[in-house]
Amino acid sequence: MQKHDPNARLNHPYRRPKDAATLIVIDREGAKPRVLMGQRHMNSVFMPGMYVFPGGRVDRGDSKLTVPDRLDRTVEKKLLSDMKGTPSPQRAQALALAAIREMAEETGLLVGSKVDDGWTTASPAWAPFVQHGVTPTLAPLTFFLRAITPPGRTRRFDTRFFCTTTGAIAHQVPNDSDELLNLHWLTFADALKLELPTVTKIVLEFLDAKLAAGEYPAPGDDIAYFYRKNGRFAREVL
Repeated sequence: MQKHDPNARLNHPYRRPKDAATLIVIDREGAKPRVLMGQRHMNSVFMPGMYVFPGGRVDRGDSKLTVPDRLDRTVEKKLLSDMKGTPSPQRAQALALAAIREMAEETGLLVGSKVDDGWTTASPAWAPFVQHGVTPTLAPLTFFLRAITPPGRTRRFDTRFFCTTTGAIAHQVPNDSDELLNLHWLTFADALKLELPTVTKIVLEFLDAKLAAGEYPAPGDDIAYFYRKNGRFAREVL
């Protein structure tokens, strides 16, 4: 496989980062925890050939969807911290819903709860949830890391990383998306051997250390926040 050059495509005009979200689902049932990852197409404009977690940019419809529960208030507060533009609880919720929607679109996994009386929405992006009687639920999601793509890239995202466990998966539908190839449940050791974006490696190492210590990201934990400042990577805590 052709190696991705991490120094390529660094001279593009300035682009304002778009709100985006990623969801890491952790399988803790076996002897070693595993995470679900996939490979981006080699012809992708952004991070071709790299292994990543399911995720993507926030869509307009994500801010209009009504769900029966809400984010943990501590999680919501941290999502609002240093939010660019006009911060609002609606935008914070949209980030979490984008993570759930992207997971469904790229893997077929529906994170939510089964409902008996059904629900509906006009957005086709949520059709699998409606069809299978699953309503997306926000409470099981923990926000634990944020990173902004450095300037000069072909795409720039202000990405919030959420995690949950396989217990939050209510249903699985056939995955007919080609956004991510070679989807696999991987141990952290195996995942770290892959060709990864820097931030993905940071996330894996953080979660691996956390779980190895017998812990799991909690709503009240500090949020690591990575971005580039004066030509260098900066790390803050939210």
